[in-house]
Amino acid sequence: MSQLKIGEFEEVVLLTVGILHGNAYGITIKDEIENRLQRSVSVGALQTTLRRLEKKGLLSSQHGDTEESRGGRPKLYFTMTAYGKRALHEVRQDRNKLWEALPKYILDLK
Repeated sequence: MSQLKIGEFEEVVLLTVGILHGNAYGITIKDEIENRLQRSVSVGALQTTLRRLEKKGLLSSQHGDTEESRGGRPKLYFTMTAYGKRALHEVRQDRNKLWEALPKYILDLK
């Protein structure tokens, strides 16, 4: 198993930050997950996960320009670090090992 342990929602958030490359901030991440996965995402859960991923060194953040529409507050943009890319790679390898070990008849829907 991977040395870089991440949960399922952390994986979804990391993948989404990668998809949004350069435009990943709270609302765009939330909207992308909800649109692609038809899954409701609470702002609180997302913010907690973003901070946790940043603390683990899988994401980094930087402030954008201030915006009047946000009361002068800047957006906080997230990017995946090299460590985050490695974590996703390892998670994918682990999942692939499980999928490959699954007998074909288990997924037969007939």
